[in-house]
Amino acid sequence: MSEPEPLLEALLTLRDCIRWGVSRFEEHGLVYGHGTDNALDEAVFLVTRALHLPHDLPAAYLDARLTREERARVIDLLRRRYQERIPAPYLVREAWFAELSFYVDERVLVPRSPIAELIREGYAPWIDPDRVHRVLDLCTGSGCIAVATAVWLPGTEVDATELSADALEVARINVARHAVGDRVRLLQADLYPDAACGPYDIIVSNPPYVNAAALAGLPPEYRHEPVLGLDGGEDGLVLVHRILAGASDRLTENGILVVEVGDSAEALLAAYPEVPFLWPEFERGGEGVFLLTAEEVRRHRDLFERHAGGTT
Repeated sequence: MSEPEPLLEALLTLRDCIRWGVSRFEEHGLVYGHGTDNALDEAVFLVTRALHLPHDLPAAYLDARLTREERARVIDLLRRRYQERIPAPYLVREAWFAELSFYVDERVLVPRSPIAELIREGYAPWIDPDRVHRVLDLCTGSGCIAVATAVWLPGTEVDATELSADALEVARINVARHAVGDRVRLLQADLYPDAACGPYDIIVSNPPYVNAAALAGLPPEYRHEPVLGLDGGEDGLVLVHRILAGASDRLTENGILVVEVGDSAEALLAAYPEVPFLWPEFERGGEGVFLLTAEEVRRHRDLFERHAGGTT
Protein backbone atom coordinates (compact mmCIF):
# COMPACT_ATOMS: atom_id res chain seq x y z
CA MET A 1 0.00 0.00 0.00
CA SER A 2 1.43 3.38 -0.95
CA GLU A 3 1.34 5.88 1.90
CA PRO A 4 0.44 9.60 1.60
CA GLU A 5 3.56 11.74 1.38
CA PRO A 6 2.75 13.92 4.44
CA LEU A 7 2.40 10.87 6.71
CA LEU A 8 5.63 9.31 5.51
CA GLU A 9 7.46 12.58 6.09
CA ALA A 10 5.90 13.18 9.52
CA LEU A 11 6.64 9.79 11.10
CA LEU A 12 10.42 9.65 11.14
CA THR A 13 11.41 7.71 14.26
CA LEU A 14 10.37 4.62 16.18
CA ARG A 15 8.84 6.92 18.79
CA ASP A 16 6.81 8.73 16.12
CA CYS A 17 5.44 5.47 14.72
CA ILE A 18 4.55 4.05 18.13
CA ARG A 19 2.79 7.26 19.17
CA TRP A 20 0.82 7.36 15.92
CA GLY A 21 -0.16 3.72 16.33
CA VAL A 22 -1.39 4.27 19.91
CA SER A 23 -3.48 7.25 18.80
CA ARG A 24 -5.09 5.32 15.96
CA PHE A 25 -5.76 2.25 18.15
CA GLU A 26 -7.45 4.40 20.78
CA GLU A 27 -9.39 6.31 18.12
CA HIS A 28 -10.80 3.08 16.67
CA GLY A 29 -11.54 1.41 20.02
CA LEU A 30 -9.54 -1.77 19.45
CA VAL A 31 -9.93 -4.80 21.69
CA TYR A 32 -6.82 -6.49 23.08
CA GLY A 33 -6.07 -9.81 24.77
CA HIS A 34 -3.86 -11.59 22.24
CA GLY A 35 -0.59 -11.00 24.01
CA THR A 36 -1.11 -7.41 25.17
CA ASP A 37 -3.84 -5.61 27.08
CA ASN A 38 -3.36 -1.99 26.00
CA ALA A 39 -2.72 0.21 22.97
CA LEU A 40 0.88 1.14 23.86
CA ASP A 41 2.14 -2.43 24.27
CA GLU A 42 0.30 -3.44 21.11
CA ALA A 43 1.92 -0.65 19.09
CA VAL A 44 5.39 -1.42 20.48
CA PHE A 45 4.97 -5.10 19.60
CA LEU A 46 3.91 -4.39 16.02
CA VAL A 47 6.47 -1.68 15.32
CA THR A 48 9.42 -3.67 16.67
CA ARG A 49 8.38 -6.85 14.88
CA ALA A 50 7.89 -4.99 11.60
CA LEU A 51 11.50 -3.81 11.91
CA HIS A 52 12.89 -7.16 13.11
CA LEU A 53 13.85 -5.63 16.45
CA PRO A 54 13.56 -7.24 19.91
CA HIS A 55 10.43 -6.31 21.84
CA ASP A 56 12.57 -5.23 24.83
CA LEU A 57 14.49 -2.71 22.74
CA PRO A 58 16.48 -0.19 24.87
CA ALA A 59 14.78 3.21 25.11
CA ALA A 60 17.73 4.89 23.42
CA TYR A 61 16.61 3.35 20.12
CA LEU A 62 13.23 5.07 20.17
CA ASP A 63 14.60 8.17 18.50
CA ALA A 64 16.38 6.23 15.75
CA ARG A 65 15.24 7.36 12.31
CA LEU A 66 13.69 4.84 9.96
CA THR A 67 14.21 4.52 6.25
CA ARG A 68 11.35 5.44 3.97
CA GLU A 69 10.75 1.77 3.20
CA GLU A 70 10.68 0.91 6.91
CA ARG A 71 8.21 3.69 7.66
CA ALA A 72 5.90 2.50 4.90
CA ARG A 73 6.04 -1.08 6.21
CA VAL A 74 5.28 0.00 9.79
CA ILE A 75 2.39 2.26 8.80
CA ASP A 76 0.85 -0.48 6.65
CA LEU A 77 1.01 -2.96 9.54
CA LEU A 78 -0.50 -0.54 12.05
CA ARG A 79 -3.27 0.34 9.61
CA ARG A 80 -4.16 -3.31 9.06
CA ARG A 81 -4.47 -3.72 12.83
CA TYR A 82 -7.06 -0.98 13.26
CA GLN A 83 -8.81 -1.19 9.89
CA GLU A 84 -9.19 -4.99 9.67
CA ARG A 85 -9.16 -5.67 13.44
CA ILE A 86 -6.74 -8.58 12.96
CA PRO A 87 -5.00 -9.75 16.16
CA ALA A 88 -1.40 -8.54 16.19
CA PRO A 89 0.18 -12.04 16.35
CA TYR A 90 -1.58 -13.03 13.12
CA LEU A 91 -0.19 -9.95 11.39
CA VAL A 92 3.42 -10.80 12.25
CA ARG A 93 2.99 -14.59 12.45
CA GLU A 94 4.42 -14.71 15.96
CA ALA A 95 3.16 -15.03 19.54
CA TRP A 96 5.05 -15.38 22.81
CA PHE A 97 4.12 -18.02 25.37
CA ALA A 98 6.09 -19.13 28.45
CA GLU A 99 8.91 -16.84 27.27
CA LEU A 100 9.14 -18.71 23.97
CA SER A 101 8.37 -17.58 20.43
CA PHE A 102 5.71 -19.50 18.48
CA TYR A 103 4.57 -19.35 14.89
CA VAL A 104 0.83 -18.66 14.61
CA ASP A 105 -1.70 -18.02 11.88
CA GLU A 106 -5.47 -18.14 11.54
CA ARG A 107 -5.52 -21.94 11.73
CA VAL A 108 -4.96 -21.82 15.51
CA LEU A 109 -5.88 -19.72 18.51
CA VAL A 110 -3.32 -17.14 19.60
CA PRO A 111 -1.48 -18.59 22.67
CA ARG A 112 -2.40 -16.65 25.82
CA SER A 113 -3.18 -19.16 28.57
CA PRO A 114 -2.07 -18.50 32.17
CA ILE A 115 -1.00 -22.16 32.16
CA ALA A 116 2.27 -20.72 30.82
CA GLU A 117 3.12 -19.68 34.38
CA LEU A 118 2.59 -23.22 35.66
CA ILE A 119 4.83 -24.55 32.89
CA ARG A 120 7.65 -22.16 33.78
CA GLU A 121 7.48 -23.44 37.36
CA GLY A 122 7.52 -27.08 36.23
CA TYR A 123 3.90 -27.37 37.47
CA ALA A 124 5.24 -27.00 41.03
CA PRO A 125 4.14 -26.98 43.80
CA TRP A 126 1.29 -29.16 42.58
CA ILE A 127 3.68 -31.91 41.51
CA ASP A 128 7.41 -32.52 41.89
CA PRO A 129 8.95 -31.54 38.51
CA ASP A 130 11.61 -34.23 38.94
CA ARG A 131 8.85 -36.85 38.98
CA VAL A 132 7.22 -35.70 35.75
CA HIS A 133 8.10 -38.11 32.95
CA ARG A 134 5.04 -38.18 30.68
CA VAL A 135 2.56 -35.41 29.89
CA LEU A 136 -0.60 -35.36 27.78
CA ASP A 137 -1.72 -32.07 26.23
CA LEU A 138 -5.31 -32.18 24.95
CA CYS A 139 -6.52 -29.76 22.24
CA THR A 140 -2.95 -28.65 21.56
CA GLY A 141 -3.74 -26.12 18.79
CA SER A 142 -0.45 -24.36 18.01
CA GLY A 143 1.37 -26.84 20.24
CA CYS A 144 2.38 -24.07 22.64
CA ILE A 145 1.60 -25.97 25.87
CA ALA A 146 3.17 -29.21 24.64
CA VAL A 147 6.31 -27.56 23.28
CA ALA A 148 6.77 -25.23 26.26
CA THR A 149 6.36 -28.17 28.65
CA ALA A 150 9.06 -30.09 26.77
CA VAL A 151 11.39 -27.07 26.84
CA TRP A 152 10.92 -26.21 30.51
CA LEU A 153 10.87 -29.86 31.63
CA PRO A 154 13.64 -31.35 29.47
CA GLY A 155 13.25 -34.82 30.98
CA THR A 156 9.66 -35.24 29.85
CA GLU A 157 7.93 -36.86 26.91
CA VAL A 158 4.74 -35.16 25.73
CA ASP A 159 1.81 -36.52 23.73
CA ALA A 160 -0.32 -33.77 22.20
CA THR A 161 -3.70 -34.35 20.59
CA GLU A 162 -5.69 -32.16 18.23
CA LEU A 163 -8.79 -32.75 16.10
CA SER A 164 -7.95 -30.15 13.44
CA ALA A 165 -5.49 -31.28 10.76
CA ASP A 166 -4.81 -27.61 9.96
CA ALA A 167 -3.87 -26.87 13.57
CA LEU A 168 -1.55 -29.87 13.64
CA GLU A 169 0.36 -28.40 10.71
CA VAL A 170 1.03 -25.30 12.78
CA ALA A 171 1.98 -27.41 15.81
CA ARG A 172 4.52 -29.27 13.66
CA ILE A 173 6.15 -25.96 12.74
CA ASN A 174 6.55 -25.12 16.44
CA VAL A 175 7.84 -28.55 17.39
CA ALA A 176 10.52 -28.14 14.74
CA ARG A 177 11.23 -24.52 15.71
CA HIS A 178 12.12 -25.57 19.25
CA ALA A 179 13.81 -28.85 18.27
CA VAL A 180 11.69 -31.04 20.55
CA GLY A 181 10.51 -33.54 17.94
CA ASP A 182 12.24 -36.38 19.77
CA ARG A 183 10.04 -35.80 22.85
CA VAL A 184 6.78 -34.29 21.56
CA ARG A 185 4.44 -36.60 19.67
CA LEU A 186 1.56 -34.97 17.80
CA LEU A 187 -1.57 -37.09 17.39
CA GLN A 188 -4.79 -36.36 15.52
CA ALA A 189 -7.59 -37.40 17.85
CA ASP A 190 -10.99 -36.28 19.10
CA LEU A 191 -9.64 -35.49 22.57
CA TYR A 192 -7.98 -38.54 24.17
CA PRO A 193 -5.53 -40.69 22.22
CA ASP A 194 -5.66 -44.46 21.94
CA ALA A 195 -6.13 -46.26 25.26
CA ALA A 196 -2.68 -47.81 24.86
CA CYS A 197 -1.07 -44.37 25.39
CA GLY A 198 -0.09 -43.30 28.90
CA PRO A 199 -0.32 -43.29 31.81
CA TYR A 200 0.58 -39.64 32.34
CA ASP A 201 1.93 -37.70 35.30
CA ILE A 202 0.15 -34.60 34.01
CA ILE A 203 -2.87 -34.19 31.76
CA VAL A 204 -3.18 -30.56 30.75
CA SER A 205 -5.63 -28.81 28.45
CA ASN A 206 -6.78 -25.43 27.24
CA PRO A 207 -9.91 -26.71 25.45
CA PRO A 208 -12.69 -24.76 23.75
CA TYR A 209 -14.71 -23.34 26.65
CA VAL A 210 -16.56 -20.25 25.36
CA ASN A 211 -20.29 -20.64 25.96
CA ALA A 212 -22.88 -19.96 23.28
CA ALA A 213 -23.91 -16.53 24.55
CA ALA A 214 -20.33 -15.30 24.86
CA LEU A 215 -19.41 -16.74 21.47
CA ALA A 216 -22.22 -14.77 19.81
CA GLY A 217 -20.94 -11.54 21.36
CA LEU A 218 -17.23 -11.83 20.61
CA PRO A 219 -15.53 -8.64 19.35
CA PRO A 220 -14.08 -8.55 15.81
CA GLU A 221 -10.54 -9.49 16.87
CA TYR A 222 -11.69 -12.82 18.28
CA ARG A 223 -13.74 -13.62 15.19
CA HIS A 224 -10.50 -14.07 13.24
CA GLU A 225 -9.74 -17.14 15.37
CA PRO A 226 -11.01 -20.63 14.45
CA VAL A 227 -14.44 -21.30 15.97
CA LEU A 228 -13.44 -24.90 16.63
CA GLY A 229 -10.90 -23.67 19.17
CA LEU A 230 -13.41 -21.47 21.01
CA ASP A 231 -16.85 -23.12 20.93
CA GLY A 232 -17.52 -24.98 24.16
CA GLY A 233 -21.24 -25.52 23.57
CA GLU A 234 -24.20 -24.03 25.38
CA ASP A 235 -22.53 -23.81 28.81
CA GLY A 236 -18.90 -23.93 27.62
CA LEU A 237 -18.28 -27.33 29.21
CA VAL A 238 -18.93 -29.91 26.48
CA LEU A 239 -15.30 -30.95 26.19
CA VAL A 240 -14.50 -30.26 29.84
CA HIS A 241 -16.99 -32.93 30.93
CA ARG A 242 -15.27 -35.41 28.60
CA ILE A 243 -11.81 -34.46 29.85
CA LEU A 244 -12.87 -35.04 33.45
CA ALA A 245 -14.50 -38.37 32.62
CA GLY A 246 -11.52 -39.70 30.68
CA ALA A 247 -8.71 -38.64 32.98
CA SER A 248 -9.18 -41.36 35.60
CA ASP A 249 -7.78 -44.22 33.52
CA ARG A 250 -4.92 -42.17 32.10
CA LEU A 251 -3.32 -40.53 35.14
CA THR A 252 -0.53 -42.05 37.21
CA GLU A 253 -1.24 -42.65 40.90
CA ASN A 254 0.16 -39.26 41.93
CA GLY A 255 -0.66 -37.41 38.72
CA ILE A 256 -2.57 -34.16 38.27
CA LEU A 257 -5.16 -32.80 35.85
CA VAL A 258 -4.87 -29.13 34.79
CA VAL A 259 -7.61 -27.55 32.67
CA GLU A 260 -8.41 -23.98 31.70
CA VAL A 261 -12.12 -23.12 31.70
CA GLY A 262 -11.97 -19.32 31.78
CA ASP A 263 -15.32 -17.63 32.28
CA SER A 264 -17.04 -21.03 32.34
CA ALA A 265 -15.68 -21.62 35.85
CA GLU A 266 -19.01 -20.63 37.38
CA ALA A 267 -20.85 -23.19 35.26
CA LEU A 268 -18.28 -25.83 36.24
CA LEU A 269 -18.77 -25.18 39.96
CA ALA A 270 -22.53 -25.33 39.52
CA ALA A 271 -22.25 -28.68 37.73
CA TYR A 272 -19.91 -30.20 40.34
CA PRO A 273 -20.54 -28.54 43.72
CA GLU A 274 -19.08 -31.50 45.60
CA VAL A 275 -15.76 -31.60 43.72
CA PRO A 276 -12.82 -29.82 45.49
CA PHE A 277 -11.34 -28.03 42.50
CA LEU A 278 -8.10 -26.17 43.18
CA TRP A 279 -7.72 -22.76 41.51
CA PRO A 280 -4.07 -21.64 41.24
CA GLU A 281 -3.36 -17.93 41.56
CA PHE A 282 -1.11 -16.42 38.90
CA GLU A 283 1.42 -13.69 39.61
CA ARG A 284 1.27 -12.46 36.01
CA GLY A 285 -2.52 -12.37 35.86
CA GLY A 286 -5.14 -14.73 34.54
CA GLU A 287 -7.61 -17.05 36.16
CA GLY A 288 -10.06 -19.82 35.37
CA VAL A 289 -7.59 -22.72 35.52
CA PHE A 290 -8.50 -25.64 37.78
CA LEU A 291 -6.39 -28.49 39.10
CA LEU A 292 -7.39 -31.89 40.44
CA THR A 293 -5.25 -34.69 41.84
CA ALA A 294 -5.56 -38.18 40.39
CA GLU A 295 -7.11 -39.25 43.70
CA GLU A 296 -9.93 -36.70 43.36
CA VAL A 297 -10.44 -37.52 39.68
CA ARG A 298 -10.95 -41.19 40.55
CA ARG A 299 -13.11 -40.44 43.58
CA HIS A 300 -15.61 -38.57 41.41
CA ARG A 301 -15.28 -40.74 38.34
CA ASP A 302 -18.92 -41.87 38.23
CA LEU A 303 -20.12 -38.28 38.50
CA PHE A 304 -17.85 -37.14 35.68
CA GLU A 305 -18.94 -40.00 33.46
CA ARG A 306 -22.62 -39.19 34.00
CA HIS A 307 -22.08 -35.59 32.90
CA ALA A 308 -20.05 -36.72 29.89
CA GLY A 309 -22.74 -39.16 28.82
CA GLY A 310 -20.24 -41.98 28.57
CA THR A 311 -18.17 -40.20 25.91
CA THR A 312 -14.48 -39.46 26.47
